[in-house]
Amino acid sequence: MSMQAGKKIAEAVLAWPEMTQEPHRFGGIEFRCRGKEIGHLHGDALCDIPLSKPMRDAFVAAGMAEPHHIHPDSGWVSVWLRSDRDVANAIEILRRKYHDVMSG
Repeated sequence: MSMQAGKKIAEAVLAWPEMTQEPHRFGGIEFRCRGKEIGHLHGDALCDIPLSKPMRDAFVAAGMAEPHHIHPDSGWVSVWLRSDRDVANAIEILRRKYHDVMSG
């Protein structure tokens, strides 16, 4: 994977209305919308996204994400950014979370 994974994801996500970026408390950058975290990046290596457990289970079953690398029993998913497909999966999952926040 090129060293541009985080940049590609940030450019896509920050193009959506009402999205902001700020430093994440554990390092990296966090994406927020209407006061809620949509997800965060750990450089070009990893994207973590908070979901409902049914959504988490669906994305894991589809092979688009893994249970969170530290808190696997939470609703969070982790997407390891090893390929262009992983970057696309992260953007798609972030888009789903974004739509939930915008419609909620």
